[in-house]
Amino acid sequence: MRWLEVSVEVAPEVAEAVAEVLSRYVDGGVAIEAGPDGWHAGPVVVRAYLPDDDERWARKKQIQEGLWHLGQIATIPEPSFRSVAEEDWTEAWKKRLKVLRVGERIVIQPSWLDYTQRPQDVVITLDPGMAFGTGLHPTTQMCLVALEDLVRPGMEVVDLGTGSGILAIAAAKLGAQRVLAVDSDSQAARVARSNVISNGVQETVQVKRGSLSDVAGTYDLLVVNILARVIVKLVEEGLCARMRRGAFLVGAGITGDRTPEVIATLDRHGLEILDRRQQDDWVTLLAKRP
Repeated sequence: MRWLEVSVEVAPEVAEAVAEVLSRYVDGGVAIEAGPDGWHAGPVVVRAYLPDDDERWARKKQIQEGLWHLGQIATIPEPSFRSVAEEDWTEAWKKRLKVLRVGERIVIQPSWLDYTQRPQDVVITLDPGMAFGTGLHPTTQMCLVALEDLVRPGMEVVDLGTGSGILAIAAAKLGAQRVLAVDSDSQAARVARSNVISNGVQETVQVKRGSLSDVAGTYDLLVVNILARVIVKLVEEGLCARMRRGAFLVGAGITGDRTPEVIATLDRHGLEILDRRQQDDWVTLLAKRP
């Protein structure tokens, strides 16, 4: 299958606004990646993929128009478009990924690389395919560390916007009794299911294509690693009602300037902010339902 890749190189402070525009017109997720100079300096790249089908030209025009309107209040360069084969995308990722240790115990092992496991390691074997979630992004790393801190044996966990399934798999391997991994993108759900099976946690992790409305019941821990405006929207739509008394929420994908808005929304819905963690320009919030 072929995909139309759209990428925009922008200043970090407008990356989330660009990602929001792109998310209106793509079926899958939107990634914000380090630019040529890394996370600590220079611009970042906002990237998304559209099916390279008969509707691509209409969607391309919509994206261009949406970014033009945003460009009236911020400096937004012209987006770049290129057609890529799924195999080429996968090979590009393979060149970037390596075995990565996160936190004290978690190890992310790309499926095509060898790794000798240490006794205390929690190894996640990953093949991201066309889904976002490789462990490279600061928000994913902060979520993994948060899971390492919060997951206890027997917990029931929800991972909203699961992408490659990396956080859901981590929760299962850290001792969660049941994990529901949800993503609105069918491609991500397919990739997540494959990764769940390759990690041997299919008895614990259920992957579902859907959204918050498809999450029934209450849970001990919810992870939402998407964007600030999505977290706010989900809270307004009843996210906290899926939390048991004493349950935790990990909210990530938040840029620094959007943090006060997210904190205010969580506070308004009765959650207690336990911690605010930051890596580069990205903030992760840990909250609890009293």
